[in-house]
Amino acid sequence: MSSHLKLRPLERSDLRFAHELNNNAKIMRYWFEEPYETFSELTQLYDQHVHDVRERRFVAIDGNNEMAGFVELIELDYIHRRGEFQIMIAPDKQGKGYATEATLLAANYAFSVLNLRKLYLVVDVSNLAAVHIYEKCGFIKEAELVEEYFCNGSYHNVFRMRLFQHEFFAKAMQDNIQK
Repeated sequence: MSSHLKLRPLERSDLRFAHELNNNAKIMRYWFEEPYETFSELTQLYDQHVHDVRERRFVAIDGNNEMAGFVELIELDYIHRRGEFQIMIAPDKQGKGYATEATLLAANYAFSVLNLRKLYLVVDVSNLAAVHIYEKCGFIKEAELVEEYFCNGSYHNVFRMRLFQHEFFAKAMQDNIQK
């Protein structure tokens, strides 16, 4: 993995940046959420979830020590050893490989620190760039969920994609051998 990007836990001081991204319609259409959230609501959500052991939220920091986006591991289930992965990269930071790096860093944390067995995500089938990034990181399509989300006046199909711990480590080992 590259050292261009680092993940650190989300702090209260990061909420202004999060608020800006959460109210960006271009970003939120891929999260299937309305880009409408007050700063007060976001702060309340942060306070409610900051100690929730079923969630881990990180800020992605680039080589210039600037916030590039967020990654989240949510719905963490320690009995079944699985969790959902989500990512949001700021528009001015897109196209620089940060999504790939952040995805790999989050997966490594999920599998090495939390000892999860499976990560999954849902992605709009029309978001070809994201699907490509996830596949590059080792995620595999499990299913297509038809008309799963309503956003911007229409229903959207999504892929549910997954990555197993053993597959992630095998791919990491293979990538290191090829270097």
